[in-house]
Amino acid sequence: MRMLLQVISTLAIMGYPLAVYFGLQYLPNGVIALLLCGLLITRLTLNKQQVKSMLLPLLVGIGLTGASFVAKQHDWLLFYPVVINISMLGLFAHSLIYGPSMIERLAKLKQPDLPAEATPYLIKVTQLWCVLFIFNGTIALYTALETSIETWTLYNGLIAYLLIGCLLGGEWLYRTLWLKKHE
Repeated sequence: MRMLLQVISTLAIMGYPLAVYFGLQYLPNGVIALLLCGLLITRLTLNKQQVKSMLLPLLVGIGLTGASFVAKQHDWLLFYPVVINISMLGLFAHSLIYGPSMIERLAKLKQPDLPAEATPYLIKVTQLWCVLFIFNGTIALYTALETSIETWTLYNGLIAYLLIGCLLGGEWLYRTLWLKKHE
């Protein structure tokens, strides 16, 4: 049961923009806020140890969805992608200051014996991710404040994921080739 709840809560968080869009269109007022709040609480309680780095965005998400339900202000639901981007920016920027960089940490999970000359490259990639989080967060904020729910959903539920996927895939491929060249 625990695994099923983890899968459902993960999918709901990843599909948050779509859930908001369809919930606002087809569910009675406030229901989607209550459901999302419950899923975020479930995610928080199921992953107490693993969730340390995502504690703040989960708590803010719970606050946004809970307050949205209580105040009957569905617009508050639109700010969660902004919170996620700010949180990810904070994590990656923190790793640049205190090291090792986030991308170096992730790369070492797969290849613990990375050559020392990879570190400057991995720092640059971490900086690139910071730029992406600033860009995504800015566009997420703009779509929340200035555009229709359809535009917000399109950007936050598709385009932002495509940008992240392109950077993730492109960087991984380049890093793999770079490491082979420098072995």
